[in-house]
Amino acid sequence: MSASSIALNRFGLGARPGDGVSSDSAKWVLAQCERFDARPAAIASAPSTSSVSATLATYFAQQRMIRAEFGPRRPKPAPSTSTPMKAPAMPATMAQPAMPDTAADNPGEAARRAARQLAGKQSRDDYGGAVAARTIAALTSDAPFVERLVHFWANHFAVSTDKLEVTGLAGPMEFEAIRPHVLGNFADMLNAVEHHPAMLLYLDQAVSVGPDSPFAARRPRRRTGLNENLAREIMELHTLGVRSGYTQGDVTEFARAMTGWTVAGIGRGPGARMQDDRRQDDARPGAFVFLADVHQPGDRMVMGKRYPAAGEAQAQAVLADLAVHPATAAHIATKLARHFAGDTPPTAMVKRLQAAFLESGGDLPTVYRALVASPEAWVTQPVKFKSPWEWYVSTQRALGTTMVQPGVTVGMMNQLGQPVWKPGQPVGYDDIAAAWAGPDAILRRVEAAERFAARAGPVDARALAPTLFPASLSPATTQAIARADSPAQGLALLLVAPESMRR
Repeated sequence: MSASSIALNRFGLGARPGDGVSSDSAKWVLAQCERFDARPAAIASAPSTSSVSATLATYFAQQRMIRAEFGPRRPKPAPSTSTPMKAPAMPATMAQPAMPDTAADNPGEAARRAARQLAGKQSRDDYGGAVAARTIAALTSDAPFVERLVHFWANHFAVSTDKLEVTGLAGPMEFEAIRPHVLGNFADMLNAVEHHPAMLLYLDQAVSVGPDSPFAARRPRRRTGLNENLAREIMELHTLGVRSGYTQGDVTEFARAMTGWTVAGIGRGPGARMQDDRRQDDARPGAFVFLADVHQPGDRMVMGKRYPAAGEAQAQAVLADLAVHPATAAHIATKLARHFAGDTPPTAMVKRLQAAFLESGGDLPTVYRALVASPEAWVTQPVKFKSPWEWYVSTQRALGTTMVQPGVTVGMMNQLGQPVWKPGQPVGYDDIAAAWAGPDAILRRVEAAERFAARAGPVDARALAPTLFPASLSPATTQAIARADSPAQGLALLLVAPESMRR
């Protein structure tokens, strides 16, 4: 690969027709930081945290009203363990009795089902709109290096849209908590993410209650208690990394410090029913709120440091220390080196990125400059196999696509095996070739490339290829395109050539 091709594909998201790189490829990459638009038109018009939260708040208010009118949901009858009696044979002409409809038999259940179906449809619509906005931003951006970093951080701070509450909020979390801070300080991004309702709801922080809090004392029979999910994932995934010196006791203490961090108006936690006038500004649906009477009282000891009782500020102080911890710097440096320089991160590069992180106090542009300056990221052989998302975006940029309809990218990413914002686990999607290079996955890309090429119209792949991969096409790829039976076949071959699959 030439330096220009590396700049376009390894650091960027793939070239568009007419794209070019200046003679100083590294400078060209870094210059994108000056023209990155954190809120382009597609993102600005996408569903927002407030709009999605308002819809969810309406749904959960409906559920409370249904419970008040019809009572709690009836438990399903336990299956019988006795041997059923054999029913007498019925004449063939006799109509079989219809099975009872639970919803029809139970007006409360019917109301619950109708409300959930309506909320589910709206959440799916919001999700599709956000995916389309993300895709359009990636396809049209003049700063693809920074867009790639946005996607990197969104996967680092992964949420998964498996819950109704998170389906429509995953996109707004990326747009409002990550994009504005991608060129800022890591601590600011960390704070924005951990305070966002998508993260608080996904990892059950909104239902975490201090065991000795006033709230718990008033509800001794309610199923309330400490939830350690968010505290654990902050330490294990978002900051320090695994096997970095913290203990289970540290996780528990951090989780106690975080009690009271919740979301207004959404879900089933203590913040969901906040409808009083005392917090009109902070109690809008989806807003982060701190509930003092849910907070576990007392000092906390985390990783050998005592954090005095201070309400909301107690967990905030822990988070601030985690943001600049040497283990956090090493963890972030390792992941960035893996993403840009190979599945096995080069040790020397990791150390340089770690030093840049620590010396700058987590200033991300400083880390990015050290990243671009690393010779390991500019080796001429391909170092990464593209994920389905990377491959899809690069193919659409190659074809000059600038607009997608909601649902198109959702369906394509489902087919390719990497649904957007749905890794199914807090660790996010794997960033190694073994996760994406299986035979079935390759076949899906071949089939998709054939469809893309058939719909693209007359495109001369022989003329397009040098733009996409300047001075980097192999003789085998050049020959395969030249021998294609049709322009569509030539284009499809280009889209699944090794140059298109790797970066």
